[in-house]
Amino acid sequence: MSNKKESFGKTVGFVAAVCLVCAALVSFSAVQLKPLQKANKLLDQQTKILEAAGLLEVAGKDVVGTYEKFVDAKMIDLNSGEFVDGDPAAFDERRDARDVNKSSKPANDIAGINRRANESVVYLIKNDQGQVETVILPIIGMGLWDLMSGFVGLETDLNTVKSVVYAEHKETPGLGAEVLNPKWKALWPGKKIFDEQNNLAIKITKGPAKAGDVHGVDGLSGATLTSVGVEKTIHFWLGEEGYGPFINKFRNGGLN
Repeated sequence: MSNKKESFGKTVGFVAAVCLVCAALVSFSAVQLKPLQKANKLLDQQTKILEAAGLLEVAGKDVVGTYEKFVDAKMIDLNSGEFVDGDPAAFDERRDARDVNKSSKPANDIAGINRRANESVVYLIKNDQGQVETVILPIIGMGLWDLMSGFVGLETDLNTVKSVVYAEHKETPGLGAEVLNPKWKALWPGKKIFDEQNNLAIKITKGPAKAGDVHGVDGLSGATLTSVGVEKTIHFWLGEEGYGPFINKFRNGGLN
């Protein structure tokens, strides 16, 4: 009987020791890999920003060098549209959105984000002469299954679209995930966000947009809810509860 107890005790002790060693290894690996994970996340973000700016081919393999040469990231206060001090590289919109002291609840939450951070980052893309040629605005909003995040690239009139590039999503492959399809992304350049009365007019149509429609973009086939989510996300972030104050302050070349 004692041999059985002794055998059982050794087994339990061995299992516990293995668990402790495994836990220590996992913890050590997580700590050691965290800087690498952060670096990879930053590189992916910079890659998407360069894509939105039309500089990805120029960058080639030197994403970091090209980003540092042409991109000027600045913090803004969304309520006033003014530039503020802060570290754009450390900013996390969803983290700040969860902090009631750093965020607010939108009056018209058409993007489905629940709360919006009080600050954001804008990316000013400059040419070799130091003049701003493109403004990249981060966006986030609900798709069909979850939040989708990306970037809208605008010309300096802050009305004409240069690009819409999504970075993260959980949409259905072949349907909502077609937001990543180069053919769909190619429909955006030249579209106008606002009409002549400065009303938000950009829309994603059911089926092909009419020829000459500067505000219409073809909807995603079989992905109506994702298409609606993209439209609502852009309307929210380029409206008065998003970048509206910034746009009104700096449109028509006011950033140079």
